[in-house]
Amino acid sequence: MPHHIVKIIEADFITHDVKRFLVEKPEGYSFIPGQGTYVSINHPKWKSELRPFTFTSLVEWPYLEFTIKIYNDHNGVTNQLGKTNAGAELILHDVFGTLQYRGPGIFLAGGSGITPFISILRTLHKMQQLEGNLLIYSNKTVDDIILAEELLQMLGDNFINVLTRQGVIGFMERRIDRNMLIDLIHDFSRYFYVCGPDKFVKDITDILLSLGVSADSLVIEK
Repeated sequence: MPHHIVKIIEADFITHDVKRFLVEKPEGYSFIPGQGTYVSINHPKWKSELRPFTFTSLVEWPYLEFTIKIYNDHNGVTNQLGKTNAGAELILHDVFGTLQYRGPGIFLAGGSGITPFISILRTLHKMQQLEGNLLIYSNKTVDDIILAEELLQMLGDNFINVLTRQGVIGFMERRIDRNMLIDLIHDFSRYFYVCGPDKFVKDITDILLSLGVSADSLVIEK
């Protein structure tokens, strides 16, 4: 399998458990917003431990960006990435992904499931084509929201936060369910982009299909 060894340029936490990595961009290496690649750490113990991560950078940036949730409950790859900083090396593999922008619609994200949407939304914002898109983003608490200020700046009132374990003024405290979608969305003939934990994706897609959304209008990672 072709691979590229790249150096980490910058690494910093942007929430209590989400870390942003800027890494070198191999010559000729490109992707479509929403796509990702398998990544491993260039260390004898970790180089064969590949994990999928989404690009959150714009295609034209001279470097690649990953926005990665760090899990410290076991000694896995993300736990190790939490300890990995500028100067260390990662190994990038082939680009993959079917979650790509097809037209204006509703983005539904759970937790770190926002990451494929970041590059898409940044690209649309740069092209001044965000009109007609709505983001509904579910997290446990306000501290878990990834890139909250940037998303609000880009989307304004079309950025809806849903908190499942915290009541904060200005935020919805409930889960994304059938009634919420009926309240918020009046046109179910649009595209629906869904990403998050497996159960989140299944539950949301089941609800959308029950509300008459065409399977062809559902955009999920396959």
